[in-house]
Amino acid sequence: MKVEYIDHMGSDLSVVRAATASFAKDPEAWDEDKHPRLINYLARGMTQADYDNMVEYLSGGQQSNSINRSPRLDKQQEVAEILEAYRHTPTHWSPFAHTAITLRLKAPIAIHAQFMKHTVGFAHNTVSRRYVSDTPEVFVPEFREKPTGNIKQGSGGLHRDRFDFANWYKREVNKSIKLYEKLIEQGASPEQARFVLPQGVMTEWVSTGSLYAWARLYRLRTDSHAQKEIQELAGQIGQIIKPLFPVSWAALTGE
Repeated sequence: MKVEYIDHMGSDLSVVRAATASFAKDPEAWDEDKHPRLINYLARGMTQADYDNMVEYLSGGQQSNSINRSPRLDKQQEVAEILEAYRHTPTHWSPFAHTAITLRLKAPIAIHAQFMKHTVGFAHNTVSRRYVSDTPEVFVPEFREKPTGNIKQGSGGLHRDRFDFANWYKREVNKSIKLYEKLIEQGASPEQARFVLPQGVMTEWVSTGSLYAWARLYRLRTDSHAQKEIQELAGQIGQIIKPLFPVSWAALTGE
């Protein structure tokens, strides 16, 4: 799997410009003392002081009057109330949408399908085997154990028979690819011949999204509950975007 940078528009200063437009301001230069605080406020929905105060209280420190809470609650209830209030704190996402990052991605069809669930703030164009009939590349997974307990998704550690599984997998996938090529050679239309290809073959696509859209995808797809393959893909995305918007990316993702 691979992610490649193509192009981008904007910077951390672009986010600041969009945010300050409401006040008819247009900053000409980056202010190291002021602008990071603004970006963090936009991403969190609260000032740095209020955020620090919340962190201090949740870590066992004293609570100031800036944290709204109901009277006569025990500590556990107070923490639950604060976390719930923070979860519903409205953020200011639109300044982060005045940006664009275009990436080229390569992954198995099954991972591409997961990626395509992210539509808001994105435009996607994928290689189509209606028009392309070259031999597809095969993705060979590291076979993991099924999840334990009552978990309906995910996987466990590496399976002890993973090398045998990989051999079986490659044998059957290659059979499908040979049949695909035979259908093409015999004159079948590529748009129908592709039906025989398994989800393990690679596909490529180009995606353009706002900084906010990419950050949301990154947060969701690097979560420990996401499939490991798409975690890896999202990790590559983060490595590309973080240097382009270092302050905003840290504010939106916590990294």
